[in-house]
Amino acid sequence: MKYFPVFFDINNKRCLVVGGGDVAARKVALMFRAGAQVTVVSPELCESLQNRLANKEITHEARSFEDNDLEACALIVAATDDQAVNKQVSDLAHSKCIPVNVVDQPDLCSFIVPSIIDRSPVQVAVSTGGASPVLARLLRARLETMIPSAYGRLADLMSEFRDKVKAKITTEGKRRRFWEDVAQGPIAEMIFSGREAAAREAMHAAVEEAEASTGDRGEVYLVGAGPGDPDLLTFRALRLLQQADVIVYDRLVSEEILDMARRDADLVYVGKERDKHTLPQEDINLLLARIAKKGKRVLRLKGGDPFIFGRGGEEIETLMQEGVNFQIVPGITAAAGAASYAGIPLTHRNYAQSVTFVTGHLKDGTMNLNWPALAHPHQTLVVYMGLLGVKTLCAKLIEHGLSERTPMALVQKATTRQQKVLIGTLKSMPGLLEKANIKPPTLIIVGEVVNLHEKLSWFGSAETVGEG
Repeated sequence: MKYFPVFFDINNKRCLVVGGGDVAARKVALMFRAGAQVTVVSPELCESLQNRLANKEITHEARSFEDNDLEACALIVAATDDQAVNKQVSDLAHSKCIPVNVVDQPDLCSFIVPSIIDRSPVQVAVSTGGASPVLARLLRARLETMIPSAYGRLADLMSEFRDKVKAKITTEGKRRRFWEDVAQGPIAEMIFSGREAAAREAMHAAVEEAEASTGDRGEVYLVGAGPGDPDLLTFRALRLLQQADVIVYDRLVSEEILDMARRDADLVYVGKERDKHTLPQEDINLLLARIAKKGKRVLRLKGGDPFIFGRGGEEIETLMQEGVNFQIVPGITAAAGAASYAGIPLTHRNYAQSVTFVTGHLKDGTMNLNWPALAHPHQTLVVYMGLLGVKTLCAKLIEHGLSERTPMALVQKATTRQQKVLIGTLKSMPGLLEKANIKPPTLIIVGEVVNLHEKLSWFGSAETVGEG
């Protein structure tokens, strides 16, 4: 994060704008809406600023900038077409520790002005850190369509009842859930449809009902995080991620996905690697139940899909035994994600009429699979957690009838910018792997469909390593 996002309170504070053109006028308009006492220093003013001056909305100093103009300023904006003046303003402001923005010159700024969605008192700011103001405006435009203008009225209603709710609903967790129900339920819809009186009556009733209710409702959300790319999360997964009290996650969950969680949620890491488990699976199962019984909403976040080698079945068995409510949110499994981003269809009419998923690491640490059932030429074999067992996998498949020339792919960190695809055969893959710098998580695909990789590969940031 390059910039620390904050909102300045400039109401009734003296703010300085150096420059009198259209760009300066846009900054003045924002500052005036925030209640600032704006002084504009410029030999001339554009028509918009002249109108504001006539309406006594700004103060004007009709001259060039002087050093003492910075005195008693809470915030400064430089918007001239003179680079020397802009730098002078910036240097002086920095020396006096006064926040300064120089339009379109991020290197001279101590703060930048984001694109703003104003649903006062709700405000949403979008910034690219000065890298691309056009992109920020496009994102703002998209968000404008998603945030009804009535959100401001909803915020006013919630503010009106804030003290009463705090006094009557004393448990923090219950209070948070109360407000989430208000913001996402019938009361919000009443506001959006213009029925503010009905919404106020419903709010009174909701407060009384919440006060009378007893106990917090603990629950576990078993959520698939997908193969790595945050954009592949389901809508439900994202919604639950942003309302859970506790996030219990494993090593396959990316930082980008965790960043989408509620800021005050507790993060609990329970990642497992070969021969290195933060917590045994049985302890994880009990941990989920124990936290939920304290009235917390627990989100168990797993890479891929919880029910495909994600041990989700073991976890919900314990939750059912402990009488804990839960729900399951499927995710895009690693096999689907890795194959799609590597340009390898798992089934194809000309090459494979079936696909089999297996794990290369069983509970007892072995790779004792049903080799005769797996060694069929017209199917696709997908192996999870098989990186360390590649030599055994290749040897056993050849031993049980597959040609040593059978195509094989190994996909590292699928769907992310670190994706790497290693292409070989059952005979060559162990040797290729010794030369390549491959790191988990990985997924192995065996079958004739691998031959389609070169033709169908589309993911631009992926690196492919072949036998050549």
